[in-house]
Amino acid sequence: MRNFWIVILLLLVVTSLGFVLVGFQVRQTESALVTRFGKPVRPITEPGLYFKLPAPIERVHKFDSRSRLYEPQEGFLEETTTAGGEPIIVSSYVVWRISDPLQFLVSVRDSKGAEENLKSLLRNAQNAVVGRHYFSELVNTDRDKIRFEQIEQEMQGEMAPLAAANYGMEIRAVGLRRLMVSEKVTENVFDRMRADRDRRTKAILAAGAAEADRIKGDAQAKEKELLAIADAQAEAIRGAGDAEAAKYYKMLEADPELAMFLRDIEALRTILKERSTIVLGTDIEPMRLLKQIPDLQNRQSGQGSAGEGK
Repeated sequence: MRNFWIVILLLLVVTSLGFVLVGFQVRQTESALVTRFGKPVRPITEPGLYFKLPAPIERVHKFDSRSRLYEPQEGFLEETTTAGGEPIIVSSYVVWRISDPLQFLVSVRDSKGAEENLKSLLRNAQNAVVGRHYFSELVNTDRDKIRFEQIEQEMQGEMAPLAAANYGMEIRAVGLRRLMVSEKVTENVFDRMRADRDRRTKAILAAGAAEADRIKGDAQAKEKELLAIADAQAEAIRGAGDAEAAKYYKMLEADPELAMFLRDIEALRTILKERSTIVLGTDIEPMRLLKQIPDLQNRQSGQGSAGEGK
């Protein structure tokens, strides 16, 4: 009985050692490449349990297939020229992962080699894409004119095909981390901003002056029109007054005293038309009429005698 358990134990040990020699596991976060005598024969990108020939016939090379961030060192700051010729300093980053273990092992071999190739790809894409855009698309007071996302997508589009075909890497994202300009460029930018504001100021002032001239012209035209209407009305009033005066002149010529009496009556009617209080002396015309009524009968009889005498 004791020999039986020893045999079972030996079988378990042999089986475990055999599995270690011919079996291997690929995790969810890994990809693998099986080589036979140093030559790649089988890439594995799906997780699971796999088998191989024992070493040294076949070997397994495992790679971390998770996304990684590559960001150049602080000293690696590329100076790039925009479409308008402004030199700017740009710092970018790349998010990447291993998509083809075979191509990655043949072309890159390890993470250090991958970062060297990414640096070159990033530099070329950065110079090409930023060179197609103007400085105002990177720095602008109007948020709608900034094209950061478009520039990042174009850089990813420049890098992704080359990284996949040449190095077995998938470029998942490219971003602009820092943007700097030299002191000279900054002065030029502020000069252009001041010039642009001056042009806007002059345009606004010119528009205001034109509007003021238009309003002034309209006011002068209306003034002339109103003066013409007022002159016409004044002429009409003067004409009516002259006609009324002519009527009184005739009355004055026929009987001066009667005409003056009628004028006083009309003036008194006009003064007393509204409810008002007036304090005047009784010796002032036409208030004298309120104190003493003229003797019209004697005046008429006198006129009649004078007529008979004639």
